[in-house]
Amino acid sequence: MKMKHFSLIAGAAFAALVFAGCPDRRENTLVVWVFTDEIGQKIEMHGIAETLGMGIDVSLTPSDQFQGRLDPALRAGRRVAPDVFTLESAFVRRYIESGLLLDLTELYEEVSGRVLPYPVEIATYGGRVYGMSWQATPGAMFFRRSLALEYLGTDDPAEVQEFFADWELFMETALSMNEASGGRVAVISAVGDLNHPFRSARSQPWIVDGQLYIDPAMIDYMRMARFLRYNSLDGRVDQWSTGWFDGMRGTLTDGAGNPVPVFAYFLPTWGIHYTLRNNAPLTHGDWGMIPGPVTWFWGGTWLAAYAETRHPEAAKEFIRQVATNEANIYRWARETGDFLNNVYVMNRILADDSPAPSDSPVAFLGGQNHFEIFMAMAPYVDGSKIQGTDQAIDSLFLEAVTQYVNGEAAMEQALAMFREQVRAQLGF
Repeated sequence: MKMKHFSLIAGAAFAALVFAGCPDRRENTLVVWVFTDEIGQKIEMHGIAETLGMGIDVSLTPSDQFQGRLDPALRAGRRVAPDVFTLESAFVRRYIESGLLLDLTELYEEVSGRVLPYPVEIATYGGRVYGMSWQATPGAMFFRRSLALEYLGTDDPAEVQEFFADWELFMETALSMNEASGGRVAVISAVGDLNHPFRSARSQPWIVDGQLYIDPAMIDYMRMARFLRYNSLDGRVDQWSTGWFDGMRGTLTDGAGNPVPVFAYFLPTWGIHYTLRNNAPLTHGDWGMIPGPVTWFWGGTWLAAYAETRHPEAAKEFIRQVATNEANIYRWARETGDFLNNVYVMNRILADDSPAPSDSPVAFLGGQNHFEIFMAMAPYVDGSKIQGTDQAIDSLFLEAVTQYVNGEAAMEQALAMFREQVRAQLGF
């Protein structure tokens, strides 16, 4: 297991005590486990160790290994379990529903009315809040301006949005662009890009009254994915593959070596920073963004604390400083471009009309302010369909989608296999 480990200790005398071999270091240290290096950056940026007056021991584990480390630690009790840890959207509800987390309702009440509803909704169980997030992650549709000009006659985001205001228009526009380009232009690179938008459109979660429920929105997703593949409207690559990133760079080709221009990507707030900008230097400034057919979200990071932590007040203060302290999160957003789960702070940032630096998301988007688009969508994101079993069920469902899209199984066959796998593995 790959882990990175570092300590931030408040005061030289305390540091000397700890590293000299304190009998039980945890008595004087807040142990924090994370899967993202953002927390370490925040601790240093905001001087949180000094605020707490105690050491902060941070251990970084890759996201795909994180649960495998955290689960046995929580079962082992407070001599092993971290005091504070991060949770992501794929598995946050599993821990929120576990009964193992410290009640953070008082932290929420301090900022109630100032934060967006859906991150709190996801972290609420039995009327109590067990996780807090500094960010929100609504999604948008990022499009190539040059392709919009060539095939839609405009690259103005408001006008481009009219071509993609719902899924029916999305399909019509995808067909017309593909036809006008002689079959070259793909509306998206991977059909997996549409998973989160359709999931967010569900009226019911996966499990209803103890039974698996396949919402019509997920059937629509299967049909949409098959429609795009059958009509050669996608780039025929997988999310996170080399081809997926090639589409961002404008270098995707088909099996015969012919260029495949990709029109759009469905990405959340973090996607522009860590995915699109990092992999599209050749197309810098040629991107715009629109809401697209639906309001949706993807990802996010919550902070939670172990219910039996030796340092409940320090744990709460740590989460307060990282996730809800408005001076801290304002500075974080200004320096990183992260979208915040705080309406007041985001409005303060939007009111700043100073010129954007050349390496900012605004410059990357041809002068468009990404915060404005996300702010318009974020209040309408619905977090009520998230459940603790989602990660396992989503994975099985995507296998069924792949079989259907690739023509390996008819829809009913793929769904029957999905139902059987959920029953066998999860008991629903």
